[in-house]
Formats: sequence, structure tokens, C-alpha cells
Amino acid sequence: MTPEAIRAGLAVIAAAQTDVTRHLLLAALCARLFSERGVELVVVGGSAIEFYTEGAYMSGDVDMCVLEAKQQLTLRDRQELMGQLGARGGPRNWELAGTFVDILGAFEGEARTPVRRLQTELGPVAIAAAEDLIVERVLVAKYPADYPPARECARKLIDAGLKREVEIDWNETLRIAKLPAYKNEADVRQLIEAQAKALALRSPYNPDE
Repeated sequence: MTPEAIRAGLAVIAAAQTDVTRHLLLAALCARLFSERGVELVVVGGSAIEFYTEGAYMSGDVDMCVLEAKQQLTLRDRQELMGQLGARGGPRNWELAGTFVDILGAFEGEARTPVRRLQTELGPVAIAAAEDLIVERVLVAKYPADYPPARECARKLIDAGLKREVEIDWNETLRIAKLPAYKNEADVRQLIEAQAKALALRSPYNPDE
């Protein structure tokens, strides 16, 4: 990206009317710059849930991982690329346009469903699969200790899925939960069924009830 294109992108971000729009545009700007170095980034964690739920859950920052890279992304690469955007900090956490942006290591996804891609004014943004996000947040909500914010994060995404605002493969969600990486099928199923009951909607695991 040229300095002019970066300045124009930052101006678009500064003019965003909502926090969720600003965060999404920030992710798009970072993704665009890194893609020119042969690195594809993907939004993960609470940030991904923020975008899926269109702000019903707000993470407060932008978390990204490396989805694919044609070559190793060194710490020097990270600093140089984020420096082009005018970010401060590093080597994995920066302040950019009034928001903290984390660019972490390799993406750890188990879902067979593909990452989702959103189009923005500044380019596309890859988002971790919703099925991965639910199982991960439920795990964090219970281990190593009870952590209500993670449970609330999972609930927001589950609600969006039950209301058909977000497409979720519920069987794939349980398949992931059964894997050795998580082993939390009962917890995941319990939360999904509880949310369905709270919303007075059919549970995807009891469709005839």
C-alpha cells in the first residue's frame, strides 16, 4: 500500500460512525497490508463474535491470527508493517487509530466449515468459523476457572445463530467439542439448549420438541 492509500484508509476509519464499524475497517486495513506481504490474517476470539453479532457483543479491540503465510512472518516484519500504518507498540499488540490491535501466531481452527469473509470499504476480512468460536469460548468460560465474560460472549453468538442471524452448523459445533483439543461437548450442548429455552426457540438438538 502506498502512504496515500494508508492515509485514505485511516481517514475512512476515523469517520466510522460506530465502534464495530471502526474495528471491522481496522481489521480490513491490516489484512490488506499484510496480504501484500503474502500473509492472510483472520479475525479471532471476541473480535470475531463482535463482527458476527454486529456489535451485540463488543470486545473493545481487534484480535487477529495468521491464517496462511507464503513465508515466515518475523517480529521485524510485524513491526515494519504496523509501523507503516502509524501504529505504536508491538511486537504482537499495537495501538492504532485509538484501538488496540493484536496480531498473534498461527490460527488454530478445527471447524470443517470455512472461515467467513466480510466485504468492507477497505477490502475483505476473514473471520474465524462460528462453530470454532462457540466451543472455544465455552471452554474458556469454565477452565481454568469460571469466567462469566467468556460465557456471555458465547451466549451472544449462540443467540444470533438460534435466531438465524448467523449461519451455524450445530452438528459441526458438537463434533468440534468432542475433539481432544476441547472435550467439552456436554458444556457446549447444555449452553445451546439453555439459550434456546430462554429464547423460547427449538433447540437444534431437539427439533421435534
